[in-house]
Amino acid sequence: MIERNNRCKACEGTGMLADDEGWQYKCSVCGGDGDFFPGDNPEPTNRINVDENNRLLD
Repeated sequence: MIERNNRCKACEGTGMLADDEGWQYKCSVCGGDGDFFPGDNPEPTNRINVDENNRLLD
C-alpha cells in the first residue's frame, strides 16, 4: 500500500485517469503506479499520441 503523502494527486493513487467521455487511460503523471515522490518528473517520457478530437491513442 502506498503512503498518503506519496499518492499521485492527478489520479488519486489509482494509476488511472478518465476523460469526459468516460474512457480510462494510464496516468501520465505517475506512469500508472499511483505514487509520486519528491523529485519525480511529472512530464511523460514520450509524446502523447492523440487523434483529431484530442483523444488518447494508446
